[in-house]
Amino acid sequence: MKIIVVGTGFVGLTHAAVCSEYGHEVYAYDIDRARLEAYSSGKREQINRYVNEPGLANVIAENLNRYLFFVDDIAPIIEGTDAFFLCLPTPPNPDGSSDLSYYFNAVNHIAQLLARRHDQRRVVLINKSTVPIGTARRLEEVLQQHHVPNAGVASNPEFLPEGDAVEKSRRPDRVVVGADSEEDFRIIRRIYSQFINHVRIRYIETTPETAEGIKYMANTLLLTYISFWNGVGARMAETFGNIRMEDLKRGVTADGRISTWGSYVSNGAGGSCFGKDVQSLIYQLKSSGQSTDLLQSVYTINEYQKTYLIDRAIREAGVSFNQKCVALLGLSFKQRTNDMRDSSALKVVEALLGRGVREIRAYDPMAIEEAQRFFHPDENHLFEKITYHHSPHQALEGSDMLFISTDWEEFRGLSRTIEQTVKPPYLVIDGRRMIPDYDELVQAGYGYLAVGSAYLAPK
Repeated sequence: MKIIVVGTGFVGLTHAAVCSEYGHEVYAYDIDRARLEAYSSGKREQINRYVNEPGLANVIAENLNRYLFFVDDIAPIIEGTDAFFLCLPTPPNPDGSSDLSYYFNAVNHIAQLLARRHDQRRVVLINKSTVPIGTARRLEEVLQQHHVPNAGVASNPEFLPEGDAVEKSRRPDRVVVGADSEEDFRIIRRIYSQFINHVRIRYIETTPETAEGIKYMANTLLLTYISFWNGVGARMAETFGNIRMEDLKRGVTADGRISTWGSYVSNGAGGSCFGKDVQSLIYQLKSSGQSTDLLQSVYTINEYQKTYLIDRAIREAGVSFNQKCVALLGLSFKQRTNDMRDSSALKVVEALLGRGVREIRAYDPMAIEEAQRFFHPDENHLFEKITYHHSPHQALEGSDMLFISTDWEEFRGLSRTIEQTVKPPYLVIDGRRMIPDYDELVQAGYGYLAVGSAYLAPK
């Protein structure tokens, strides 16, 4: 099949690369020439600057200029195309609605080209972007306005976890396709032929609206799990003495009806999807006169979680952040990615600077270059207080307290590094419960404050 993937961010680049693995002729289109040059180099370090996803650079290098091509103009290649996958950003507006300007700018451009093509074989435009329910119908209207012949519309939402996107593209839990036409379903079945009748992968065909709704339901339910454990489980363990968070989790999830996923507690979930999608669904339902109390609570709990440990440190440990030096371990929103979109660390940095810290000594194994773009001193002179380091040890040196914000495995069990690098009095703020032997730190004179635990004063 000849496929054009529109947009080469995390979703588009991964989808284009994995589709090319299956022998499709894939053209990945973007207007960002710097990105395209990096991807076209086939070099890991250049590709990872934009999308740092395990295994992705290898897939690109293996298929580059064979089955996978990067282009900044689709007019010369539009003839003979079977499908367009729309992988475009849909960021939130201030009111929570989805900003579809990037999406419809691209769609109108594609429609104009399709209206003038000579080869009028059936072509299907497939949404992989997370878009409000009903967007497929609006896409149909655009095609009709431009008098595009023999074109269909489908919804095929992505469910890729960052850090494991390549493997999940190859072996997804499910493939959801929403369309109205059997002809369009047939085209998409050919694209995804390896998943049809698979013994472990659910291939689901439904309406476009249902497919759009599945994506919103899935993401908001996942965030609900996280917010429930943070808003109830963690609060119980922080409030009532002698509750062990790990035992609480094991005991509750021993019931087969209760998911283990999301049962960890943390300083909040980030990334490009959860917060944006729950806000969008709130907006869509409110606009239709529906109650959104549950979804609003889920969102509010998650946002509160990102900085509440700083308030707890002031209230329970009696610390002042003014003119203090804080080591911040973790900048990406989760391990195994350099993505900082909606990362809890963004709110942590904002809160620490607002409380007058002297310096933030930051370390992340992947996201330092990304952080330097987010925290550019030209945008805010306070970002000059952030320094970047090459190891946890370097970040800890000279600091007055530690904040762990991301669940990188190298942060697990940092007790010895802490004891060798900084001396009490010293406060460890553990936003991811990464230090299982915290009792030893407390015995050695360090204060310990974590999600899901009461403050442990130094002995």
